[in-house]
Amino acid sequence: MKKNNMIGFTAPHYAASQVGNAILEKGGTAIEAMVAAAASIAVEYPHMNGLGGDGFWLISEPGKAPVGIDAAGVAGKNATPDFYANDDAIPSRGGKAALTMAGAVSGWIEALKISDSWQKSLPLTTLLDTAINQANWGIEVTQSLSDASFKTFDDLHSGPGFEQFLIKEKPLKKGKVVKLPALAATLKHLANAGLEDFYLGETADKLAADLAAAGSPICGQDFSDYQAKIVTPLSVTTSKGTLYNLPAPTQGIASLLILALYDKVWQQGSSDTDMVHLLIECTKQAFLKRNRFVTDPSRIQTDLRQLLTDSSLAEMAKAVDLQQAMPWPQPAAHGDTIWMGACDAEGRMVSYIQSLYWEFGSGIVSPSTGIVWNNRGTSFSLDASSNQYLQPGLTPFHTLNPAFAELHDGRRISYGTMGGEGQPQTQAALFARHVYHQQPLDKSIALGRWLLGRTWGDVSHNLKVERDLHDYVGAGLAQKGHDLVVVEACNELMGHAGAVISANGEVSAATDPRSDGKAIVGYSTDGITGVEK
Repeated sequence: MKKNNMIGFTAPHYAASQVGNAILEKGGTAIEAMVAAAASIAVEYPHMNGLGGDGFWLISEPGKAPVGIDAAGVAGKNATPDFYANDDAIPSRGGKAALTMAGAVSGWIEALKISDSWQKSLPLTTLLDTAINQANWGIEVTQSLSDASFKTFDDLHSGPGFEQFLIKEKPLKKGKVVKLPALAATLKHLANAGLEDFYLGETADKLAADLAAAGSPICGQDFSDYQAKIVTPLSVTTSKGTLYNLPAPTQGIASLLILALYDKVWQQGSSDTDMVHLLIECTKQAFLKRNRFVTDPSRIQTDLRQLLTDSSLAEMAKAVDLQQAMPWPQPAAHGDTIWMGACDAEGRMVSYIQSLYWEFGSGIVSPSTGIVWNNRGTSFSLDASSNQYLQPGLTPFHTLNPAFAELHDGRRISYGTMGGEGQPQTQAALFARHVYHQQPLDKSIALGRWLLGRTWGDVSHNLKVERDLHDYVGAGLAQKGHDLVVVEACNELMGHAGAVISANGEVSAATDPRSDGKAIVGYSTDGITGVEK
């Protein structure tokens, strides 16, 4: 019997999509493709993500329960409240902002172990070769990278190592080419020495020394002590299927709650306005629970799975009013991130997210490695009464949450987005449009979106609505009591979403016109997959 060998990959930068797809075409696994693309997008979108950041994986084999990988960095052993005794809050930029370990590469290591159990591995040099070449040859500055460069220039341009992201000491302009030779050399060294070198070898030593020189509390022992964790995803079953997301410290619970609540109330609506309104009101209920409970897993007093029980969801659904918006605001968070999805020729799927948190993270660039360090630790609090109180070895709250769903009709969907506070909202928008309202996948992603709360450094808590969406639902939302602000259509503020779907051997994929991305669907041509067996 001939086996279908369709493959699919989507990423918010076309070069990363091409890298991932090339590995799939060689017969590589979805995990191998994702590691190759993760290295590539760390080069191509250096303001959004990198080896100095965090990562979260959802990995699905057909017929098996999905597996999660938590590659969130923990606070360094010297990152104590006393270290910040002279600060009112943890600084958002600079050495003191670089207080959590980078988990992304450890996540790659753990994921590749799973891939190794599936089939013979491709060499690490094969997976990283294109990213190395991209860094050596240079990357073309996108509008997204240029915008981030101008936005952060005053805060970051004078920092050690940051000159690699400037041209003649000026912000980057779209279309210019930037070479990253230090990062290329680091990737080449890791390809030859092994990824473990990031935590236990020469790379770790270089990073620890550079971070110490920048005033970071991270030390060498933090590298050797760190390891990403295999975790059991949270899940909820609705009328449409079973949805999966990551447990704490991510906001995966919020993403699941929004869609589980919408499943209970969506039939109350009869218009596009009602759909958007109900999703927003479900978001508010989900965020109330998220803000109350999500922190480092060791601090959580309530089993988050209890929030997903039918009785708990029914109680929350009572607070969703079709006619009236619930008063807002609530605290919010912002961030810069990438999401990517893959499906290999065996139907194995990956939903992956990788992040530095803010644009260029802490702004600390390791001069000897070219690696940008994250500032995720700014999500900790110095208030001893807070459930985000800083403590060495703990993880801060994470907006990151890759999503996956197995529908009753046989479709399996890997989906997600960047966008901090907007991630659960964008996930809900694209999923609801495609699954509940039968919109085509690409249209479900491209249509006008909304964002409740503040993100990307914004201080307002209102409801931001893209102009094209406002044209046909704005008046109705205002009538229901929403505090609206109109932003331009196809706005990067709304995140970079994407999805890959596998159903009955067929694969489809889509990416966001708000990004520089590309979705590729094709066939494995390795000469083994897809032949008569």
